[in-house]
Amino acid sequence: MIQIEPLHDAALPSLYVRVGEHAGLGELLRHFYADVRQHEVIGPIFNAQIQDWPAHLAKITEFWALQAGGPSRYGGGFAEAHLRLGLEPQHFEHWLTLWEFNCRRRLPEREAGEMIALAQEFGRRLRRVLQLPPA
Repeated sequence: MIQIEPLHDAALPSLYVRVGEHAGLGELLRHFYADVRQHEVIGPIFNAQIQDWPAHLAKITEFWALQAGGPSRYGGGFAEAHLRLGLEPQHFEHWLTLWEFNCRRRLPEREAGEMIALAQEFGRRLRRVLQLPPA
């Protein structure tokens, strides 16, 4: 799990709880990936790779549950899943733009900021693994 500087008081519940646990994450991800699937640049990449969208949404919900500090059955493989996709810097920019839009639209400001920070950190890490220049 990535550790980021908390944007909240330590007395508050975990980010996982504050975003609505698995149900809240699932709702965010359902809307986010609906946008991703329709996006002219990154949609074709996702649509070519993912044959079972309900299974993908369930898996990615587990991934985000883990990152947000909740219980999770996520088994790993984040970097490996992206190695063969031919990703380029602009793909990250489009993904992060959609992520930020959906987080800000669907979550309270504090929680949106924390989820966006997590995604940005994953983007940085994945760029290193893929040997792409930093944003």
